[in-house]
Amino acid sequence: MTPQPRTIAAFDFDGTITTGDSLKAFVLHTVGAARFAAAGVLAAPRLIGMAARLCDRGAAKAGFLRHALAGVSRARLEQAARDFCASRLPAMIRPEMIERIRAHQALGHEVVIVSASPSLYLWIWASESAGIRTVLSTRLELDDRGFAGRFIGRNCWGPEKVARLQAWWRDDPPATLFAYGDSRGDKEMAERADIAWIRGTGELPPLSR
Repeated sequence: MTPQPRTIAAFDFDGTITTGDSLKAFVLHTVGAARFAAAGVLAAPRLIGMAARLCDRGAAKAGFLRHALAGVSRARLEQAARDFCASRLPAMIRPEMIERIRAHQALGHEVVIVSASPSLYLWIWASESAGIRTVLSTRLELDDRGFAGRFIGRNCWGPEKVARLQAWWRDDPPATLFAYGDSRGDKEMAERADIAWIRGTGELPPLSR
């Protein structure tokens, strides 16, 4: 039997599948508003530099998380991720995007999450709530004391999304690549796709391919 051409549907997470910033919601859920605000003040120079394109986006994000999550053990972070997926995250998920994921899956397409948000909770949501087996995302380096203050690899944003996809499929690229996003961070992935949709630019494309 001739194998079917490979079709991959790559979904950004924040703003695409969700209604807002899941990382912000996760940090607030884990450490509270006061600690979140304090981390923002401490990380302000890098965050301002990021906005002005004078500081690497990944370095700025890691710096904020280092302040926000300082002293939170690995066990507590992992439990917070599971609690977040059970309590706070479901209300942020867009029903129409879950329907879209299910439609791709029903057609036998491979669905993958490609996101700058942390795999810490994305793996849980993707596997347990959406039946998605592949998550390409930013990975926090954890040790027994908690977040080590840096990422494993690069922040999964912009060009890194395409690099992650290509490293994942290696020498078996898809015949058709769908890409779903909502922001500048999805530009390169959309350009690489055969069929791309960016939130706010029109209706979802047909799934006839």
